[in-house]
Amino acid sequence: MSRLRFDGDISGIGTAGGTRIVIGHWPHSHLGEFADAMVEFSGGERLLIAPSEEVRDFVTATYNFDRTVIAEVIYTSDGPRIHVVAGELEVSLEVGSPTVLGRLLSIMPRAVVTAPWFCAISDPIARVFLRGVRTRGTAGGGRREYYGARGQRRITSATATWQGKDLGGLTPVDPPVRFGFGSTPKAPSTTLITTTIDQE
Repeated sequence: MSRLRFDGDISGIGTAGGTRIVIGHWPHSHLGEFADAMVEFSGGERLLIAPSEEVRDFVTATYNFDRTVIAEVIYTSDGPRIHVVAGELEVSLEVGSPTVLGRLLSIMPRAVVTAPWFCAISDPIARVFLRGVRTRGTAGGGRREYYGARGQRRITSATATWQGKDLGGLTPVDPPVRFGFGSTPKAPSTTLITTTIDQE
């Protein structure tokens, strides 16, 4: 059994047109620094936009998509503003204050909240209070995955376009996205996270 860790953040938003978007930004991983985008369109199609074949192959071994695209993914942040260009997708986010959960996580020891054992015992709580959210699960291909959240902030505004067309204003991530065993929180947010993957 080998263990892989990804340190970064995940931003999840919904749009008035029914598209839901999840942006992952991973400064520290065995694949180096990268960002990717997972999109579920209003009709249900699930798309992965990955910056390389290596990232695509790793992600698709863990999550489920109807289609994948390899394209440059540019992730930039300037204080509370995040801007992402991923192929034909463009997203701008404004990040606000910590959520109640984010405040609680910020005072807990990082070694605790990112530990797989803590993710395992917090999973039943997450299921009850955060619809669609899981902190552990079977990720496919003999992998088991743990999400250790280290902080969380609200997303207060967002704009998103696909192929140059406006996807509509910011809405909750509802219904939950269907890429894997869990979704991002319903309320649009950016979560600091350590993902641990155990694989055979």
